[in-house]
Amino acid sequence: MIAARLFARLDRLGAAFILVLLAAAFVVPVLALALPRQSPLFIPPYVVALLGKYLCYAMLALALDLVWGYCGILSLGHGAFFALGGYAMGMYLMRQIGARGVYANPLLPDFMVFLNWHSLPVAWWGFNFFPYAMMMVMLAPGVLAFAFGWFAFRSRVNGVYLSIITQAMTYALKLAFFRNDFGFGGNNGLTDFKDILGIPLQTDATRAGFFSLSALFLILAFLVAKAIVSSKYGKALIAVRDAESRIRFLGYRVENYKLFVFVVSAVIAGIAGALYVPQVGIINPSEFDPANSIEAVIWVAVGGRGTLVGAALGAALVNFAKTYFTGALPEYWLFALGALFVLTTLFLPRGLLGLVLSRREKPAAPPPALKAIEPQPGAAE
Repeated sequence: MIAARLFARLDRLGAAFILVLLAAAFVVPVLALALPRQSPLFIPPYVVALLGKYLCYAMLALALDLVWGYCGILSLGHGAFFALGGYAMGMYLMRQIGARGVYANPLLPDFMVFLNWHSLPVAWWGFNFFPYAMMMVMLAPGVLAFAFGWFAFRSRVNGVYLSIITQAMTYALKLAFFRNDFGFGGNNGLTDFKDILGIPLQTDATRAGFFSLSALFLILAFLVAKAIVSSKYGKALIAVRDAESRIRFLGYRVENYKLFVFVVSAVIAGIAGALYVPQVGIINPSEFDPANSIEAVIWVAVGGRGTLVGAALGAALVNFAKTYFTGALPEYWLFALGALFVLTTLFLPRGLLGLVLSRREKPAAPPPALKAIEPQPGAAE
């Protein structure tokens, strides 16, 4: 019943987006695992991992578009929620190494042994259990978003001031995670992962499996976001974005609307981070860098703010360009990224997808009242 209601709210674009992802989740593993390496259709394992990373970025962009495109909350700190989900997954993967580490300690990760730690910090308790770790993937970013939003939205912090404090939040977390005495690996972060649920991470089949899993979770995140923005609650969110003071005057608790969608968005970003870490093999404090959150804003702006599908496509396109140009012209990539954002803001305020949709839209017929006052052919001037 719930699934039927979700699919009933999909438009053609959303349905096509889901079908493409479902096809990719099946076709890419087949081309990567079933074909010989000499085949022109064969997809190398590193490309599969790269595509899976793009899907994780697309999920982060979708989460950001949910709060920025539909509620007007320009968050420059969504990279923090992404990184927290990644650290929760990384801590589970580190606990799975056990005695196979360099120092062969069955309880403590290698960096703790190197720093002469004698016991496991409280924050690491329970991460040897997969269900607990997956709960923390959602709970850590969700609780942070709730605590932040509770104070920020009830204090009626809006606009550029809210953007600044979200950026300050992620920068503060970056500084905290850099410290070795916090027990999260310091500057080096968490790496050297071996397996997940007893399945080796470095095999081609595992990489292909994570790609398919990322595609399925992106579909799920899209359906949840689409259900929210298509409901009456979503209409209220758009009203808050366009005329917050008027909505508040009508008696709506604006802070509750903002808080709910902010927490949901943070949880989606955390899940994206958790899927990202096993595919890249490392998580460190650089993921908290404010520049990463700003880059996510560029993805959404380029793809199309307030479209969901456009945000995901923007993340994939920009990161594909980044992969190419950082190899071809590495010293000019950041300049190109900044120019892309400026040009998009000036000439494509609705993004690439918004431009395509606007060209396909037909102008609405004038209402009868306007037709009555339009000059008729042959009328005297």
